Amino acid sequence: MKRPWVWLSAGVLALGAAIIAFGALRGAAVDAVEVRMAPLVRSVQFSARVTTLSRVDIGSTLTGRVAQVLVREGTTVNKGDPLVRLESDELRASLEQAVASEHQAKARLEGLRTSGRLSAAATLAQADATVNASSAEMERSQQLVAQGFISVSRLDEARRTLEVARAQQTSARALLQANADTGTDVIQAEAQLAAARAAALAARAKLEQTVLIAPANGRILSRDAEPGQIVQPGRVLIGMAMDGPTLLKAQVDERFLQQLQPEQQAMVVADAFADQRFAAHVRSISPVVDAQRGAVEIKLALEQDAPGFLREDMTLSVEVETARRAKVLVLPLAALQRAGSGDTAWVLVQSAGRAQERQVRLGLRTLESVEVVEGLAEGDAVVLGSGVKSGDRVRSRLVSAGTAATASQRSVVGGSGGAALTNAMGR
Repeated sequence: MKRPWVWLSAGVLALGAAIIAFGALRGAAVDAVEVRMAPLVRSVQFSARVTTLSRVDIGSTLTGRVAQVLVREGTTVNKGDPLVRLESDELRASLEQAVASEHQAKARLEGLRTSGRLSAAATLAQADATVNASSAEMERSQQLVAQGFISVSRLDEARRTLEVARAQQTSARALLQANADTGTDVIQAEAQLAAARAAALAARAKLEQTVLIAPANGRILSRDAEPGQIVQPGRVLIGMAMDGPTLLKAQVDERFLQQLQPEQQAMVVADAFADQRFAAHVRSISPVVDAQRGAVEIKLALEQDAPGFLREDMTLSVEVETARRAKVLVLPLAALQRAGSGDTAWVLVQSAGRAQERQVRLGLRTLESVEVVEGLAEGDAVVLGSGVKSGDRVRSRLVSAGTAATASQRSVVGGSGGAALTNAMGR
């Protein structure tokens, strides 16, 4: 007679064998996701910096010493407001000297046109009278010589007197012509006046350059000048952002260039103000790619007035929506077993207790989910993981599709800037 514990052991073994056989018949337990209709959104996330449409660096065109700096960083200025003054005593004296030379040249020209012409006319009239008198004396001398009353030497003297008078007449006539509007003296005086005026304008322009003014309304970003400092042409003294639309500028990996288009909507958040999101849109995409970084420059414009906390060069996180499907079959990327050709792939679908391989055609992709265009129907259970082969018996354990079911996909480009955006948008 067998002992009771022998019978008990035999029963346990038999039960274990039965359980193993039953499990083999039912198949291995695997995670699976049920294909459901859901919206699907793809977006690109990257870091950007705040900038303005126009930003200028202001410097001196002269070598000089700084006398005053009239603004500080953050100051709001209007067009024409003085920003920096340089010492100007020497240039002011040069201007006074140039103005005096201009007045002198102007007075000379006016003198030629008034008293100079009167004097030249009087001199010519006097010369004409002298010539007439000398001519008359010459005629009388010729008659007297012919009659033998005077010697030939007296006739020669009268002839010389007439020649001198005619020479003086020619000189007087030339002087009068020189003082005419088209005369050489007047033309020369006009040229001297023009040169004096140009010298005065140049001196005045140099004096004006000792005051650096705001070229437009804006805000002072940087101040790199102090009183007493010697400055050189080309050195930046004041950095200024002109009033205008606030832009966001980013360098985005060229791999995402195909997804980006002008006017696409975007959400923006600053790391320091993660609870204050605001909207923007893609304003422009650079036509060239930075060969060193493999990136393309993207500019975004705000949809509303810039928030008060924005600062020039502040780092922001931007999420641009690049594609949206209102309601499609959504499948986690983890369910794809292997890629096919083109837009096809292979998945394992539980059917009649076994895993069956099925080819599907895919559409919009995100980092976590993909749109199924053909090959699956809503409610199909797709096996997750790679430890199952086609034809294996399986028992599916349905799990949540997680972020794939919510249809939110974000391709992160950048790094640290993505954390605040992720938290702010509930990812």
